[in-house]
Amino acid sequence: MPIFLISLNKAVMKYNKAIVYMIISVIAFAIMNAVVKYLSFFNAYQIVFFRSIGTLLFTIPLILRYRIPILGNNKKLLLVRGAAGVISLTLFFQSLNYLDVGTAVSLRYTSPIFAAILALIFLKEKIKSMQWLLFLVAFVGVLFVKGFGTTINLLGLLLVILSALFLGLIFVVIRKMGTKDNPLVIINYFMVMAFIFGGVMSINHWRNPNAIEWILLLSLGVFGYAGQLYMTKAFQTQETSLIAPIKYLEVIFMIVIGATWFGEIYDFWTLFGIFLILLGLVYNVFLKNKL
Repeated sequence: MPIFLISLNKAVMKYNKAIVYMIISVIAFAIMNAVVKYLSFFNAYQIVFFRSIGTLLFTIPLILRYRIPILGNNKKLLLVRGAAGVISLTLFFQSLNYLDVGTAVSLRYTSPIFAAILALIFLKEKIKSMQWLLFLVAFVGVLFVKGFGTTINLLGLLLVILSALFLGLIFVVIRKMGTKDNPLVIINYFMVMAFIFGGVMSINHWRNPNAIEWILLLSLGVFGYAGQLYMTKAFQTQETSLIAPIKYLEVIFMIVIGATWFGEIYDFWTLFGIFLILLGLVYNVFLKNKL
């Protein structure tokens, strides 16, 4: 009996640790998105530039410390992943100029739909009929948000959906890469390309930050890196089907932050659309891991 209790306690602690890791990740990403929304008077390119600096301060020293080949193995796919990441990030930051932050985050979570379709085309991965139905539910949610929501800007919607499309492409590219390249190298490619792209593109749109804005801008990379790190730890500790749905807490956090910090108002149809999006995607996580 004591052995059973010890084993059970270890299992509970492992499960709880994974939940704590994912919640930390969600909070970090939520704060990052809130800071980006607050700094929306800066051009999106400049925000991308500063987002990369904070993360590179972590990735480059770690790569050098552990003597990881900085150029990686599959350079073509690393470049594709980096380019797709820069495009997705830039489009998402731009969408925050037109959409409520909770709406933008929830719409970007349609990326698994695009990932599944792209995986079907390029990786020949099969999609079950029930998964198609759940994707349809999520897509109907998008239509509710756009068709009935009173605060939805069409350009903002287009930007965030395109961001989700490129995010879906990232999932497929990483899947294609497998484990041949270290995650630090993958992130580093992304951030170096974001640094170059954001730096060059922000030259004609540069705004000199004050002391507080410098801190906030540099914090973007810190929160982004923390979110990525603890999300990885969570998935390494526990099964995807148990942990992945917690990621969608970010939508709820962003709605609360949007309403309390930025005075955003979400009407019934927008919230109902967001609910359908989450319902379709969260249930798909459970279904996919059972098939």
